[in-house]
Amino acid sequence: MPTFYDSGADAGEASEALRGLAHATRAIEHPQDMYSVLGDLLSGVRSLRQVLDQLASAHASNRDLAFDDYGDHASGSADALAAADELHQTATLIDQAEDRLNVAMSAAGRIAWHSEPATEEVPVRRWISVVFLQGSEADEVLDMIDRDGPDAAMEYLKNWDYGDETTDAAMENGHVYDLPPAGMLDREVRDGDYQMTYNHTFGHVGLCRLHTIEPDDVLDDEPARHAVGHAESLRAVPDGSWFEHPGVAAVKQSRGLGL
Repeated sequence: MPTFYDSGADAGEASEALRGLAHATRAIEHPQDMYSVLGDLLSGVRSLRQVLDQLASAHASNRDLAFDDYGDHASGSADALAAADELHQTATLIDQAEDRLNVAMSAAGRIAWHSEPATEEVPVRRWISVVFLQGSEADEVLDMIDRDGPDAAMEYLKNWDYGDETTDAAMENGHVYDLPPAGMLDREVRDGDYQMTYNHTFGHVGLCRLHTIEPDDVLDDEPARHAVGHAESLRAVPDGSWFEHPGVAAVKQSRGLGL
């Protein structure tokens, strides 16, 4: 139970509760329960935002007590301010997460769950890979993100989208996903039907687009293809990059973008 006064004990309690929730949500037996879960998560995210702001303020206001392991106050004070700044930036990102979670909860609230599956077929929306860059090609885009911001980089990557040609290439190579492929350390930026994923540490950047698949075009083994494609995208490879994207070279070569 929370103490409401012991921050260390309550942080441990929250961590254990989230571990339990992560385990409990591996399989959802009653879909109608998800809405209340989202409501509790939204409340938790709002509290997390407050916690981060308060921790940032505490690091900044107590920096006169901060020293490093060698007793250097200047160094300890600088680290306290650095921690405060990063905590503030984290809180800002939590704001974005709260906005997305709020939209998700609104959509979930419009769902009426039935006990029997539907019999009619309907169009489905899937993410298809537009472009995935590594190495020097990715460095150019990552520099653009640092210099001009993610929006400018996304507009640049949209130049790789050739409409039906891009869609056909993604379908042929199995680069179709229920969710945009992303590693744990990747940053994601959404713009309408596009999502850009990038990672400075591992040196890659990619762009996906939502595509509507009509019932007549759905393959019988589509779920298996999605699972395989997503697993391949998130597999670590020997060169240190987070993704393995075997179809990108073929797509680039077909567009005259590779050697």
